[in-house]
Amino acid sequence: MSSTETGHVTGTQDKDYNIIWFVEACLSNVLRLETYIADADRAGDHELSDFFRRAQEESRKGAEQGKALLARRLS
Repeated sequence: MSSTETGHVTGTQDKDYNIIWFVEACLSNVLRLETYIADADRAGDHELSDFFRRAQEESRKGAEQGKALLARRLS
């Protein structure tokens, strides 16, 4: 990873890009966990599906917090 890119190439400052990346990663995780939940449910492993549901909710929270932070910083 380059330590010199500060938005000159992308047009987006690193700190803003980092928030955008974080939100995308959280939302991607929410989608991925949906598959894991379905797999656990199919296997009848309710402990595991509950675990993945809790993790999914935390990822949703992270995405919402990241979106709110980004909105405040870009306004």
